Amino acid sequence: MNARHARVLLVALGLVTVVDLVSLAAGYDTGHTVAKPLLMPLLALYARVCGGARLLVAALLFGWGGDVLLLFDAEPAFLAGMASFAAGHVCYLLLFRQTTALAGKRPPRARATWLTAAAYAFALVTTVVLLWPGLPADLRVPVAGYSLLLTAMAYGAARLGLLAGAGGALFMLSDTLIATGVADWPQLPRPDLWIMVTYIAAQYLLARGVLGVVGAQPAPQATYRERRTLTT
Repeated sequence: MNARHARVLLVALGLVTVVDLVSLAAGYDTGHTVAKPLLMPLLALYARVCGGARLLVAALLFGWGGDVLLLFDAEPAFLAGMASFAAGHVCYLLLFRQTTALAGKRPPRARATWLTAAAYAFALVTTVVLLWPGLPADLRVPVAGYSLLLTAMAYGAARLGLLAGAGGALFMLSDTLIATGVADWPQLPRPDLWIMVTYIAAQYLLARGVLGVVGAQPAPQATYRERRTLTT
């Protein structure tokens, strides 16, 4: 039953994703406003049905909170949304540590670890330095602090494996695209479309990466002993 529920939720997530992205591509704001708040709850339900930990569900639901708040075009809502996403990153960091311990995953080689850390540190410093002059003065410190937490999450995801690592990198890209808009940098056509493409992919890959490491799948059928107990 859980396997069927997982498939239904995954299909529903795919359909809502298509509605959201097509709405953004077509400039249909109502479609985006309706579809966007459904994305993370569906992914959270899918993760839970697949045996995902509560921290994973919490991270996705904090992402949902950020999604909803960023629908409002006001600075207080932007700050509150950033705080919600930050809480989600904290959940992810705790989850990565827990997942690695549960799976007995061997740590990456020291050389690879340092190279990854250096790459993310360089990306963090470069992004903050370039964006700083264009950001509103009251957003500079919050954005810098959030960027540090986001980078830590992406680095932690990279240590977990390829899928989670790709998710963390895409999350950084998505949020950087948002920050460039706040800093009034030149934007690609339909910037919200590219933000959502990278964001949805990031959250899905993070969830799948965590589920894959711990081998979490929909609950298996009852064992022979369990079935015999039930029938005697």
